[in-house]
Amino acid sequence: MALEARKTMLLTAAAAAAAMGIACSEPPAPVAPPPPEVYVAPVVQKDVPEYLDLVGQTQGFQDVEVRARVEGYIETVNFREGSFVRRGDLLYTIDRKPLEASLAAAKADVAEARARLEKANNDVNRYTPLVARKAVSQQELDNALAARDAARSQVDAATANVDKSTLDLGYTRITSPIDGLIGTTVLKAGNFVGRGEATLLTTISQMNPIILRVAVTEADYLRVIKRNPDAAGREPQQDNIELTLADGQAYPEKGKIGPVERAVDASTGTLGMQVIYPNPQNVLRPGQYGRARILVDTRAGALLVPQRAVQELQNLYSVAVVGGDGKVEFRNVKVGPRLDTLWVITDGLKPGEQVVAEGLQSLTNGATVRTKPMPASDAVPASEAH
Repeated sequence: MALEARKTMLLTAAAAAAAMGIACSEPPAPVAPPPPEVYVAPVVQKDVPEYLDLVGQTQGFQDVEVRARVEGYIETVNFREGSFVRRGDLLYTIDRKPLEASLAAAKADVAEARARLEKANNDVNRYTPLVARKAVSQQELDNALAARDAARSQVDAATANVDKSTLDLGYTRITSPIDGLIGTTVLKAGNFVGRGEATLLTTISQMNPIILRVAVTEADYLRVIKRNPDAAGREPQQDNIELTLADGQAYPEKGKIGPVERAVDASTGTLGMQVIYPNPQNVLRPGQYGRARILVDTRAGALLVPQRAVQELQNLYSVAVVGGDGKVEFRNVKVGPRLDTLWVITDGLKPGEQVVAEGLQSLTNGATVRTKPMPASDAVPASEAH
């Protein structure tokens, strides 16, 4: 029995050695790696609004410069800088004493001129009957008549001077011409103003409503007019214009298009336009920047893909389309406007096709891929597709 067991063990060892030799001489075939995994998004069809995004700067509905209209020293500044003022509020006073003296002198000139006129009238009344009796010459009467006319003109001139002096005296009290936000004062009490010019003192802006001034390119203007021929020659009737402020937040009030400039600026090729926004809380101040979004048209049945699915190279655009067999086909497309994170495709795709939205870098034309749907937050919502 021991001999038989030893033979069995030897045979087993020989078989194992033979098997190991065969395994070493014939290695197993390598296993092919699985196809790469990519995120895909469907090409969907929906109506897409087309907007003009125009950056502009705000200004008051009225920006009124307050100026000194008479010479003199500023006596008082009667407002708080950067506050709201009402029409008629006292802003500045200018020293009245020199102008009061001028008014008194003008009134004295009127009295003197009237006295001369009265004497001239008396001379005419006295000479008229004497000429008829040949007691005085006609020449003396003519001189009296001329003197009376000159005296009457002097009275008129002196009276006009009184009116001017009275008006100038009133200009020593400078009041607000409108309701609005007043700026800082250029000059303080004690400064001399009005010598040879109407000195600027401050500026007041009407805040509600407020204007956003934007510039429309000539090409965009032509696009709007060609689609709306009736709009040429009149102010566009469009409201509900959104405004995005410098912090990226949307302004709660909607605006409407106001006056449009008469001519295109030849140096910039743009046409100036005003967008008027309500400003009841005075959130907007003159000089702020914002972006107005104006609806131009609606593109019916547009095809949309995520922007990240589109590759651009030297003004050529392409997407990677995944067929039903999982193979990739790179295809040139024509693009239209962008809409948030999406891009309108005008040519090269069909509704329902799948495009690679993530993982494009490692793909080649004809490659086989495994697909995963793009997260809903990055794809076109299915509920909006046609």
